Amino acid sequence: MPDYLYYTKADSPGFNLIGAQVMFYIPTNVALQTKYRLNVGGCEISDTDDTGMLRSWDFDDSFLVSHCQLPADFEGERRPLIFTKVPNYTVPERVYRTERNMGMNKTLNKSTNLTWEFPVDSGFTYMLRLHFCELTPGINDSYNRMFDIYIADQLAEEGANVLKWAKGKAVPVYKDYAVIVPGDAKPANLSLKMHPVSGSMTEYSDAFLNGLEIFKISDRNLAGPNSYLPPPPPPNSNELPRENQRRRRSKIIGVVVCTAAFVAVLVLIVAFCLITRGMNVKSSDYGIFKRFQLFTTKSVNIITSGSIVRTELCHHSPIVEIRAATNNFDELFLIGVGGFGNVYKGYINDGQTPVAIKRLKQGSQQGLHEFRTEIEMLSQLRHNHLVSLIGYCNDGNEMILVYEFMARGTLRDHLYNSNNHPLSWKQRLKICQGAAQGLHYLHTGAIRNIIHRDVKTTNILLDEKWVAKFSDFGLSKIGPTGMSKSHISTVVKGSIGYLDPEYYKRQRLTLKSDVYSFGVVLLEVLCGRPPFLRTVEKEKASLVEWVSKCHREGVICETVDSFITESIRPESLKAFSDMALKCLEDDPNERPSMSEVEWGLEFALQLQESAEETGDEGKREEERALLTEVTDVEERHEVGFDNVEISFALWNDVKSQV
Repeated sequence: MPDYLYYTKADSPGFNLIGAQVMFYIPTNVALQTKYRLNVGGCEISDTDDTGMLRSWDFDDSFLVSHCQLPADFEGERRPLIFTKVPNYTVPERVYRTERNMGMNKTLNKSTNLTWEFPVDSGFTYMLRLHFCELTPGINDSYNRMFDIYIADQLAEEGANVLKWAKGKAVPVYKDYAVIVPGDAKPANLSLKMHPVSGSMTEYSDAFLNGLEIFKISDRNLAGPNSYLPPPPPPNSNELPRENQRRRRSKIIGVVVCTAAFVAVLVLIVAFCLITRGMNVKSSDYGIFKRFQLFTTKSVNIITSGSIVRTELCHHSPIVEIRAATNNFDELFLIGVGGFGNVYKGYINDGQTPVAIKRLKQGSQQGLHEFRTEIEMLSQLRHNHLVSLIGYCNDGNEMILVYEFMARGTLRDHLYNSNNHPLSWKQRLKICQGAAQGLHYLHTGAIRNIIHRDVKTTNILLDEKWVAKFSDFGLSKIGPTGMSKSHISTVVKGSIGYLDPEYYKRQRLTLKSDVYSFGVVLLEVLCGRPPFLRTVEKEKASLVEWVSKCHREGVICETVDSFITESIRPESLKAFSDMALKCLEDDPNERPSMSEVEWGLEFALQLQESAEETGDEGKREEERALLTEVTDVEERHEVGFDNVEISFALWNDVKSQV
C-alpha cells in the first residue's frame, strides 16, 4: 500500500471538515476502516482486477435513494486517461470509465438530487473520497457542468467543477471530505447528495460521480455498537382502555367511509370523461397501453404490471410531429423494412437533427408487447454501443419509435449482398469489439442483467465513425436472478440461424444464448456470408457446421472472405476463429462470457497490428537497401546515364520499385 494514498502528507494543507471552519488531517497514528468502496454506475470489480492492492469495488445500486439516476459507460471511447492529478494506482481505470449522472432533463433535474444513503455507526468521524473523470462527449469547457455537493445534509462543496479541478478532459481527480456523525452509538444514515448548478453559462444541468470510498476513522476503537433494540411494541389492543378502543374504532370507520367516497367520485369522473370523448374501449385496442401512460414533455412514467418505469430520456412525440419529420411518411424517406414495420429517416429540432423513425405496420407479428419492451429497456440504458431511444409515439393505432440515426446502416450491409465497399479486416475487428462491449454491458453493467435474445448482424448498426451499436430490444428479457437460478424458461423467439441449440430444444434462455448468437455474427464477419445458404453444396449450407469442420481439419483459411484473405494475418485469424468457435459450444457452460469474448477480440486486433508493423518494417528495410544500391551505382558511374540509352529504362525501373 503506498504510504500516502489515504493518509495525509506532512506538507499537505489537508481537506475540509464539513460543518467546521478547519482543515482535517489523517495522521499515520489513526486507524481507517473501509466501510464502502463503490464503482458508481458500473459493475463489481474483484480484488484481482484492482491496481495491485487487492481492493474490491461494489455496485452502488442498493444505496441509491431513487433509481431515476442513470448509469453511463464510456469504456468504448478508448480515450486514454491522463494521470497528472492522481497516481494511476489510485483506482482501477474501469471506475473512471463508468459514472452515474442525472440525465439531460434540465426541468426535472432542478427539483431533484443525485442521492445515496449509507448505514453507518454514529459517534465517529468519516472520510469520503469522491472520484471524478470527465469523459462525457460535448462537455469540453469548465462551465459546462457544475454542481453542489452535500454530505450529511451539509454543504461540502459549492459549484464543484471537475474540469477546472482536473485542468483537462479525461484527467482523473478525487476530492476528500471529512464529516462527524454525532450520536450515542445508534445506527445512522450518512447521505451524499449532488444538485446541479443552473445558470446561463451552465449548459448541462447535471451532476455525476465515478467512484466513492468511505472510511471510518478512530485513534482508539473502531468497534460499532451492539445491536440496537427498538422500543417495545404497544400493548395488545385488547388491553387498551375502552375509551381508547372506541376512539380507534371511530377513526377506522371514518377512514373507510372517506376512502369509499373518494373511489366513487373518481369512478364517476373517469366514466364521464370516457362518455364525453366517445371512447370505445376494447381489449384488443392499442389504447390499452395509452391509458396507462402519464405524458409530460420530456419525462414519462410507464405503468405496466403494477410497476412504474421512469423514462426521463424518452420523449413522447405527437403524431403531427412525426408526420412533419418524415414529410407524412414519404417513401423518399424510407431507409429500411423489418418485422416491426418500415423505418424512415426524419429530422427534428427544426431540421437540425436526423433520426430513424420505426413505424409499426398493420398486421405486424410484433405488437404491443415488443413496443412496450423496447421503451422500457432502452429508456433505462445508456452506453456508447447501444442505440439511443430518443422518443416514441402512441397516438390512436400508431406505434412509433424514434432512435438516433445510424448513418452507415447495419453491419450486414457491409459484409455481403450489397453494393457497399467491403470492410477491411481491422475495421471488422473494431466493429466486433464495439458490439461485444455493448452486449457485455447488457449482461453485467445494467441495473439488471439483460438478455438481448435477437443478436444478429442486422441488429448491429454503424454510425458515421463506424462505431457499432446494438439495436432492436423488442424481444429482450431480464436475465435470471438469484444464485439458484441459472436460466429462465420462455417460448423460443429469435432469428433462424442464430438460435442457441440449448434454448431451441429446452426453452431455457440464458446469457450464454446471446453468446452463441454472437458467435454466429463473428463467423459472418469472417466469412462474408449469411448463416444459411441453399445454393451451395450441402456441407457448406450451414455456416457454423462448415467453419467448424474446416477448423478441425486445419483449413480455416478456406472459409475467409475473399476480400480480406490477403490482409488477414494468420495469428489474428487463429485467435479470432478460436474465440468464435468457443462461443458456439453446444454446452452453454463451455462458452465464454462476453467479457472474455471482448478480451479475445482485443487480442486478435493486437496480433493483427503487431504483424502488420513487423511486415511494414521488413518492407522498409528492403526499400532502404535498394535505394542504397542505386546511390552506389550513381556515385561509381558504373552506368553512363548520359550515353547509354538502356540505362534510363533501368533507372526508371529501380525508381519505381523504390
